[in-house]
Amino acid sequence: MRAGVTDVTFVTSNPGKFREARAVLRPYGVELAWRRRSLPEPQADSLAEVARAKIDGVRGLAGYVLVEDSGLFIPSLNGFPGVYSAHFLTTWGFGPVLELLRHRDRRAYFRTVAALGRNDRRWTFVGEVRGTIAPRPRGRNGFGYDPIFVPEGWERTFAEAPAEAKNRISHRARALRKAGRFLAHPSRRTSRRG
Repeated sequence: MRAGVTDVTFVTSNPGKFREARAVLRPYGVELAWRRRSLPEPQADSLAEVARAKIDGVRGLAGYVLVEDSGLFIPSLNGFPGVYSAHFLTTWGFGPVLELLRHRDRRAYFRTVAALGRNDRRWTFVGEVRGTIAPRPRGRNGFGYDPIFVPEGWERTFAEAPAEAKNRISHRARALRKAGRFLAHPSRRTSRRG
């Protein structure tokens, strides 16, 4: 294990996201702290814009600050719910998406943009996983859209899989591993601006 960077605080109101991030970043020597806080989520055209707004909304934390924004994109629905994924799920649940897909292509992908900041510097990292939408929710693990998302090559949803299996391939884990590699190599931190 690398010595890594220990002063990284993940800001999110979702304890499940924190558990995932802590497990994914641990092999890079990152001992992640958690600040439970709701952050601004402006209406924007991209996850990157939302992630940047979130990190710009964090004040008063020393060291590195980590935030993320994720979305479920369904091409046959013109990318919906996309950047509105969290709001849509909270308001409507799975029902409308499953109904809209009854006679449409069920292919989908999850994308995460993780944003890392320190002082006035910002870096972003993107992760993506492709799959399909299940006909009905299955499983009790995970959170968000996990009960209806079946990753490529799997027959089970993310919510039917143990956390370790999800963390091997998930969109969030892929973005966070990029952040972990970045934090583990000091020369990258000084040579790259985001």
